[in-house]
Amino acid sequence: MKLTTDRIVDAGMATFAEVGYHGLSMRQVADRLDAQAGSLYYHVANKRVLLQLMADRVARQAYDAGTEALAALPDPGNWRASIAVQAAALRSSIRAHPGGAMLLAESPKTLSDGALSLMERLLRTLADAGVPAAHRGIAADTLLSHVTGFVLQEQSSSTVPEITAARFAELQERFPLTLASTGGMSEDAKFTQSVALLCEAFAGSR
Repeated sequence: MKLTTDRIVDAGMATFAEVGYHGLSMRQVADRLDAQAGSLYYHVANKRVLLQLMADRVARQAYDAGTEALAALPDPGNWRASIAVQAAALRSSIRAHPGGAMLLAESPKTLSDGALSLMERLLRTLADAGVPAAHRGIAADTLLSHVTGFVLQEQSSSTVPEITAARFAELQERFPLTLASTGGMSEDAKFTQSVALLCEAFAGSR
């Protein structure tokens, strides 16, 4: 099958899910495609560019998912709901790729169409909400970083060791506020509430 940029990105995503950011190599991607590593460079200049293309794909998927979610809102003028569905779409898109949060967190920053589209729409939503221009960039960065960090914790949760009931009771006695702070909430509920709290902060900046 003919090599294309899309096929190389597909293989890169699959390889990244197995070996992570630092373990990824162009040779591994070539092996997955049954191709010579040198042939990849006609389409993708190097590993850095491949990572940028992979991150851009996730961002584009999040943008498209957000577009659908926004179109389904009963009240498009509700800026809080608009921010909530954009954040939820980004979370879902990142979670769809094993290691997706690490990819976005550690990949080199790039002015990709996908990332810029996400930021531009979020900034417009914040502008519609009345957030001053001086605060919009920080607000948007904060929200996007929060979503990425939240999913990063979700995707790394399997590495958290289990503890005994006795150890949990000891920790609960020493750190009662910390261990009671989420009250057994689901990850979905925590995410929804965290975005709502950020919206409160954005509203206060107006």
